[in-house]
Amino acid sequence: MDTTKIIELLSYTLPAIITGLVALFFFKQVSKNESNRRTYHILKENQKTALPLRLQAYERMILFLERISPNSLLVRVEPTGDDKPAYFKKLLSNVEQEFEHNLAQQIYMSSDCWNAIVTAKNSTLNILKETMLEGEVKTANAMREAILQKLMDQEAPTKVAIDYLKMEVKKIF
Repeated sequence: MDTTKIIELLSYTLPAIITGLVALFFFKQVSKNESNRRTYHILKENQKTALPLRLQAYERMILFLERISPNSLLVRVEPTGDDKPAYFKKLLSNVEQEFEHNLAQQIYMSSDCWNAIVTAKNSTLNILKETMLEGEVKTANAMREAILQKLMDQEAPTKVAIDYLKMEVKKIF
């Protein structure tokens, strides 16, 4: 084969190869952009559905925290007698029942947020338990008063968790 024929063959095929590679590059870019656009629209559509569920979960957890706040818990759950341990068990049962009722809401919130809720619940139960174990407190009504007195000196653990939930909801918007 002659060198002129090789040069002539290259002069025809080289531009065709370059044009093909450029076309392939642009086709891949267009396909990638189209795929990203579809993914974006699917996520946007899913978010329209999920956002109300997430907000409802935050609302329910704020309601839970408000209900187990010692101030509202002690007003809502009154002692039936003077038996301090029985009243403690009644309070504990009420908090645990509320918690179990809202347990599924954790799938709609971050781990940190859920941990703040669990910590608030456990701290509230610890306040109740510590007060119940105090020797000076003899009756259920005295226990109620002692818990309320403690909360005058310190911030309720549920308040901290509520503030954290509000902060996380603001991040959504």
